[in-house]
Amino acid sequence: MPSLRQLEYLIAIEDAAHFGRAAAEMNVTQPTLSQQVKEMELRLGSKLIDRGRPVRLTPIGREIASRARRVLRDIGEIRAIAERGKDGMAGTIRLGVSPTIGPYLMPRAVVRLHREFPSLRLYIREGIPADHFADLRNGRLDMMLAPLPVIGRDMHVQPLFDEPLQMVGAPDHRLFAKRHLQPGDFAGEPVLSLDRRHPSHGQTEQICEEMGADLLRDYEGTSLDSLRQMAGSGLGLALLPELYLRAETGGEDMVRRFEIDDWAPKRSIAAVWREGAAFASSFAVIAEIAASEAREILA
Repeated sequence: MPSLRQLEYLIAIEDAAHFGRAAAEMNVTQPTLSQQVKEMELRLGSKLIDRGRPVRLTPIGREIASRARRVLRDIGEIRAIAERGKDGMAGTIRLGVSPTIGPYLMPRAVVRLHREFPSLRLYIREGIPADHFADLRNGRLDMMLAPLPVIGRDMHVQPLFDEPLQMVGAPDHRLFAKRHLQPGDFAGEPVLSLDRRHPSHGQTEQICEEMGADLLRDYEGTSLDSLRQMAGSGLGLALLPELYLRAETGGEDMVRRFEIDDWAPKRSIAAVWREGAAFASSFAVIAEIAASEAREILA
């Protein structure tokens, strides 16, 4: 049977689609990587890699790599169990967080977690929820915080809190002169959004349809800061989450929120981890502390 290290090499080649990049990722020379792959093919009696440009795994290679990911993920959890011993709130937990949540919630949550569980370490990675979900399935992450919906089998989804969304615009926008605003007053107004990889894009698109507003598809933002700045420049309106507007790193320094009668959109935030994860109880504690801090800010 191939060694665990050889299985790691195979996965690296599948991810990189290139021997040189895979070797660099694994911190070995390319000849060493190639030799190990050939030895694995001899042991298994099957060709695992099509050595073209780009490098691709054969159907058998893909199936072995898929199973190898699960094996390595389980071994990682076994190592984590041994490292943490009897105290589950210790060791390093790899946490994926959406960039529309992390900077505006995690600083407070991290302070509280470190105060209550000083042996716990958090490796926090910000990124697109869809990418984090793939890393969660492959064992590269232990848990994630993201806006709902989160769709996937074999995942535990724990709803945490609802966060209000606010429509904002440049302070001199003409609609601020109107005393009572209705959703229909925004018909035809240009609205900015993050790019379509973010869950908020679909929600903004839906809200624009309901209000009759015009979603600007040529000016998609890369962050909440970019949305705020573009809205402040008068390019369009923006739908921003309440935690961001209340954060020191966000705020309302260049935009103003619209007070709209009978209109209260929100988004729901959840924690996600693999069903049956060895430290599900620890993940639940982290999730509840994050939710508690969010509720306190929003209160």
